[in-house]
Amino acid sequence: MSDNDTRVSIYVTYEGDASDRFDRSYYETTHLPLVMRAWEKYGLLSASAFFPSIDHSGTLVICECVFRDETALDTAFASPECAAVMADVPLFTNLSPVRVRAAPL
Repeated sequence: MSDNDTRVSIYVTYEGDASDRFDRSYYETTHLPLVMRAWEKYGLLSASAFFPSIDHSGTLVICECVFRDETALDTAFASPECAAVMADVPLFTNLSPVRVRAAPL
């Protein structure tokens, strides 16, 4: 089994429309670095943001968080630092994040 076989990807999406508040600059320069600082020590390997090019309702942002393995994911979300990550969300959006775990087909 290779290292890639044990990695776990979580996608965090924000669904909305033009009337919803989402501060893309804050998200990229403050929130994602906060996520990395909080969870890297538990096994978060990367956090990347993708912004679909649409001008209508739907997915505004997709964040891919890649963890070393299942234990790293569970430990990060159970860590004391998780509260600070979640408390930061209202500073850049009025939308609720939706977390989805990716699974190979």
